[in-house]
Amino acid sequence: MAADVAESGVAAEELKQFVERIERLEEEKAGIASDVKDVFAELKGRGFDPKAIRSILRIRKKDHAERQEEEAILELYMQALGMN
Repeated sequence: MAADVAESGVAAEELKQFVERIERLEEEKAGIASDVKDVFAELKGRGFDPKAIRSILRIRKKDHAERQEEEAILELYMQALGMN
């Protein structure tokens, strides 16, 4: 490795390992994205609304306090616009 670094100033083998690792992870990510797409197609086929499910997933990622604050602001704005 010392010769490797001396020639280019970069630890080429270590860099290659990082790049290959990232490439493997990108492949896994693409596979998972495909699986998620398949699940959405399945739920749509069963009569569920994918857009609503995506909203639910976004909401479930938030903690309770954050969700309450967001809902309160939304309600306030809707009232201000006469939407209630």
